[in-house]
Amino acid sequence: MIKQVVTIVNPTGIHARPAANIAKLAGQYDATIKLAHKDKEVDAKSIIGIMSLAAQAGEEVCITAEGNQAEEAVQALVDLLSKPFAE
Repeated sequence: MIKQVVTIVNPTGIHARPAANIAKLAGQYDATIKLAHKDKEVDAKSIIGIMSLAAQAGEEVCITAEGNQAEEAVQALVDLLSKPFAE
């Protein structure tokens, strides 16, 4: 299992548009990918699940992945979440 923690830098946190971008990116990888925030863990390929985390700017999200492309998936999501979204 690959695991990494990232701080949300998007000023408006993770809402609908960022959640859609995250799910779209996660869906490109052959891996089971989860996002965890506080005491909740969701499937990173689920827009509704991601939105339910209600992660705000400055808060941490833990990304975990297992499978053939786990390492690549985690790195891609870290890269995405480590910068503001173009909104």
